[in-house]
Amino acid sequence: MTLEQEAREDEIDPFDAFRQFFALERDVLVLSAAMFAFSLGFQMTSRYMAEYMSALGATAFVVGLFGTFGNVISAVYPYPGGAISDRIGSRYALTAFGLCSTLGFGVWLAAPLFADVTIGPTSIAIVAIFLGLVLAQAWKSFGLGATYAIVKQSVPPSRLAAGFASTETFRRTAFLVGPLIAAALFFPFGSTDSDVVVAFQLILVVAVVFGGLGTVVQHVLYEVEEDSIGTEFEGVSQLLADLRAMPDELRPLLVGDTLVRFANGMVYVFFVIVVTRFLEVGLTLSLPAVGSIALSPQSYFGILLGLEMSVALLVMFPAALAAERIGLKPVVALGFVVYAVFPILLISAPESAAVLALLFAFSGLRFAGLPAHKALIVGPAEMGAGGRVTGAYYLLRNLIVIPSAALGGLVWGGFANPLTGETVFAGSPTLAFAIGTAIGTVGTAYFVLFGKEFEAYQ
Repeated sequence: MTLEQEAREDEIDPFDAFRQFFALERDVLVLSAAMFAFSLGFQMTSRYMAEYMSALGATAFVVGLFGTFGNVISAVYPYPGGAISDRIGSRYALTAFGLCSTLGFGVWLAAPLFADVTIGPTSIAIVAIFLGLVLAQAWKSFGLGATYAIVKQSVPPSRLAAGFASTETFRRTAFLVGPLIAAALFFPFGSTDSDVVVAFQLILVVAVVFGGLGTVVQHVLYEVEEDSIGTEFEGVSQLLADLRAMPDELRPLLVGDTLVRFANGMVYVFFVIVVTRFLEVGLTLSLPAVGSIALSPQSYFGILLGLEMSVALLVMFPAALAAERIGLKPVVALGFVVYAVFPILLISAPESAAVLALLFAFSGLRFAGLPAHKALIVGPAEMGAGGRVTGAYYLLRNLIVIPSAALGGLVWGGFANPLTGETVFAGSPTLAFAIGTAIGTVGTAYFVLFGKEFEAYQ
């Protein structure tokens, strides 16, 4: 163990990543810069994607299908992504996936050019949105297993939650900045569909620029001699072996987590629609030197996301420290509770900017359990197998979650008999969100009853 590692055992704090970044330690510079760039680009675009698609003519069911398609990618990318990284090294893998994400943002940017070209019941613009996601989500989903494995190797078992809190603080800073940039870019525009498209294209330009910078930085500055090359991936047999070898402690967590994420997946993509089209809540500010400033619902949604992430940044590290005293399980359960109840609270909210602000601040508390959740996933894994265990866990969870958004879209928008065209169910946004809360509550209860504590925190 190096002196630096020994020092980190004694002191792990949420600003460690920032100190190392500004000290220009090359490995941290590369990972931190790329993490910030792609997290910013994907966060400020993905949270508005339902609004963008609606402005381009997509129905609620198609928006739900987009969410389900994202679930497919989230399920299938992490495990092979970790295997590719182990095989060819981080530099070339990060560069390739960074380039893919940047190109994906570009595809989304160009999509409105084909809005008038139909293909079956939809337009090429909507098809391009789906194709762009294949590329745009590459860096985000690829890096999952590698990030977990790196933290596990660098932090003592009893401080895993604090270690994840450090990395999450840096990444979630981009999650704070991204929506605020989006809110500023939406500010000069109105709420018409054409205004939404133009404003979102400006956001995508920012995403392309940051993605390009992130790709170049990580390729040029990454030290090849520090790269480690793993053994050759053995294919499906290795994946099946990793699934069978998943630690027993993870199984109750996996069941509860899957139910909670399925519930959230039903409604997550529609959060922006609730604020901008269902409740239609904006914000008017009275400033002494400027006068009244009216924020559109789209712009106010960015402010709400920034508020949510501000709370997340404030609570993540204290929650990680609390986990060292009370255990990982209670902190994870707190996050699950917030995930479960937020949908019904949001859809039932009055048309009040203040109430929405309180609700999104409350939603930020779900991130309190995130570092502890990650520690509970990777903690029981054998050293050197953290990436594969994480990939196997997320593969199982995300495969089951795949249909959630499409189901939410069906309940939200309703559906007709495909043979007669007669309406079978008219649709109910409130019912969709209520079902989400019910499923999330069941998952939370299951984890509380059967979840196991990681022994290093007992």
